[in-house]
Amino acid sequence: MKHPTTSPDKDAKQFIVVGCGRVGAELAYRLFKKGHHVTVIDRDDAAFHNLPPDFRGRLLEGDVLTQDMMHRSNIEHAFGLAAVTNSDALNAVVGHVAHVVYHVPHIVVRNYDPRYRALIEAFGLQNISSSSWGAQRIEEMLSLGAIHAVFSAGNGEIEVYEIVIPSHWNGRRVGELLGDNPCGLVSLTRAGRASLPSREMTFEEGDVLHISTNREGIEALRKRLFA
Repeated sequence: MKHPTTSPDKDAKQFIVVGCGRVGAELAYRLFKKGHHVTVIDRDDAAFHNLPPDFRGRLLEGDVLTQDMMHRSNIEHAFGLAAVTNSDALNAVVGHVAHVVYHVPHIVVRNYDPRYRALIEAFGLQNISSSSWGAQRIEEMLSLGAIHAVFSAGNGEIEVYEIVIPSHWNGRRVGELLGDNPCGLVSLTRAGRASLPSREMTFEEGDVLHISTNREGIEALRKRLFA
């Protein structure tokens, strides 16, 4: 089953999305809307109904691990591949084959079950664990109050947090808030103007501080901020 591709764009790249569930369909459509050439592979023809009606990429039904399917997908010229099926083993193997055999430069695989994340990491592949990351973000939103994560690296091991400085920290130093925690200073915005902060800088009420840290670091900082 195929749809014709859109007209070529000078910046268009070739992407392959393996798995056309909700995640795969959303990803394929996003890439398509940005003007890229997208090939979607799934074992079940019915899965392609997850794609919006105006999607115009290539749709290939069958086993992605067969040599014929690899050839039909034009994987040799792919700029990137995403394996986002609900099978961690399949995602890991597809990613590994794409990397080792076909030398696809950009590969991301989905970790469906957090218990099998180590399997994917063993292949040295970039992976996204939607379950772990989503649960962490929800827990942060419930527990951290005025502190919000605005950027997440990896699967949330390191995040950039935005902190609005409360009135009782007016005149106190940045270093006093950070303490000995493993934190990286990103920026401090005051009256709409951002600057690179130092640990010696003093806060004013309403300052917006952005820092990077891990889960332990932000928990310790939250306790100090609202002590």
